[in-house]
Amino acid sequence: MRHSLPFFLRPFQFLFDLITLSFSFEMGLILVNSSFSNQYQQNLFLFFLLSLSWGLVVGLLRPYRHTRLKFHVFTLIYRHLMSVLLFSAFGIFIWMLLQDFHLPRLQLFYTFLFFWFFGCVWRTAAVVLLKIYRANGNNTLNYVIVGYNDTSQRIKRFYDQHPEFGYKFYGYFDEITPQNKKVIRGQYEVLNQILDTNQIDTVYCCIPRVGHPLLKNIIEQSNNASYKVKLVVDFAFFFSQAPSLEFHGITPVISLSSEFLDYSKEYISKRLFDVIFSSSILLLGSPIFILLGLITKITSRGPIIFSQDRTGQWGKKFKIYKFRSMYVGARLGHSEGTLDKRITPWGRFLRKTRLDELPQFYNVLRGDMSVVGPRPLADYDVKTLMDESPDDFKLILSVKPGITSIGQVKFGYAGSPTEIKQRLRYDLLYLNKISFFFDMWLIMKTMVIMIKKQGK
Repeated sequence: MRHSLPFFLRPFQFLFDLITLSFSFEMGLILVNSSFSNQYQQNLFLFFLLSLSWGLVVGLLRPYRHTRLKFHVFTLIYRHLMSVLLFSAFGIFIWMLLQDFHLPRLQLFYTFLFFWFFGCVWRTAAVVLLKIYRANGNNTLNYVIVGYNDTSQRIKRFYDQHPEFGYKFYGYFDEITPQNKKVIRGQYEVLNQILDTNQIDTVYCCIPRVGHPLLKNIIEQSNNASYKVKLVVDFAFFFSQAPSLEFHGITPVISLSSEFLDYSKEYISKRLFDVIFSSSILLLGSPIFILLGLITKITSRGPIIFSQDRTGQWGKKFKIYKFRSMYVGARLGHSEGTLDKRITPWGRFLRKTRLDELPQFYNVLRGDMSVVGPRPLADYDVKTLMDESPDDFKLILSVKPGITSIGQVKFGYAGSPTEIKQRLRYDLLYLNKISFFFDMWLIMKTMVIMIKKQGK
């Protein structure tokens, strides 16, 4: 899937807002008969805190994330208003903390008012210019329609009437008949060849023209080709895959692509965080690593570090590293809980506090894992899931495994095939919740478990 223009514009949107905030701050000073030079240090410090607050608001509310079909002026203005209201609350709190600076209250009021007004102005201009740019054939996304019927024709008409959305039609695909041979680009074999070229961004599948085997193949192939799959149906509900409903005119469309595919650009910032966080842990925590290693060596015979083959993203094998918590020569397999006789007394403490997982930050640094993600699977886990839940197994492999996860926080170590599947159900939830702040929440929950020694 190719990156669309709004992703690259998001840093510029944030920059424009900071410039607008700076201009609004200066306007507020002028209107209260002051200037930036008076109380220079106090004003500079206040502006710095306001800028940080706006960055926090952007991180919490994500006002710059828009889909093409919802990229409207009123939507952007409403989101900006909600963001400014939250930003104002932070600003008032900051002003109360800085009362010793004797800064005028009206200055803050004018700053918020101008910031909202000028933010609305440049957002309106941006929407108009971007829609004109797309209507002229720029920044387009390619889409195909699988199945030819009245509903599929309405989809095409919708985009033909709205070129400002920037969608370029790549053709109908269906079984060729004398009635449709003039409009069909190719049969399903031709479709598979085109999808393999990674030129398609969205595939619309029209029910009932698309049968279950073909639909299943298209969805499975999307995990590798990274296009979005959407069902076009004549009813407003469907099943599985956490669907989301949107309307193209009067035609309901159900998106079956997991949300993480829509926000795949987040992996750039996620990987950056992984590198910084894991490097900091490995560097600052090196004395703790040495101490834990010495205790592991003293308390039982054998190596300090235990390694094992695990299955990572897209089925790639890698070596996972842990502080050894079992006796040397112990049979590998599922854990039997806290009464497992293979676990050393010191290893039991390591597992309860999750300290045995610390060497995996090296795996994160190598790129085998992420700090947060579904737990990596051992070979015997892979066999279980392939036999009993093949679809879930394929889906869980679409993201990098992590040191901690929803399953690890809510469930803990899996000690049987049944528990593996139960933990997998938790980890699958993560695919539609990937975000920086959700990752932070899981990290904090893991730290609480470590401190309270509640790890299983």
